[in-house]
Amino acid sequence: MQHGILHNQETVRTTVTLPADLLQRSQKLIDAGQVPNRNVLIVSALERLLNEWERAEIDQQFAAMAKDEAYQTMQSEMAESFEESDWEALLEGEQTVQ
Repeated sequence: MQHGILHNQETVRTTVTLPADLLQRSQKLIDAGQVPNRNVLIVSALERLLNEWERAEIDQQFAAMAKDEAYQTMQSEMAESFEESDWEALLEGEQTVQ
């Protein structure tokens, strides 16, 4: 867990209401020395969750693109327009390796 997670970042103080069970479980991690304090734990968990949700959003957008016929047509046309130059680059690269 990153202990220096808040260094060089602007912070804002806020209040969070936690279920008692989460408070107790987080205290065990603090007491065991796995995290220096509850704030670091909350910031780390929130950062991880937001990153996960953002990745899921991007994955959904790619899935939508895979089903979009107009996008697929455009991609095919673009790939075809680069076929010759891609082939030339491949051949040139193979000559360089030999």
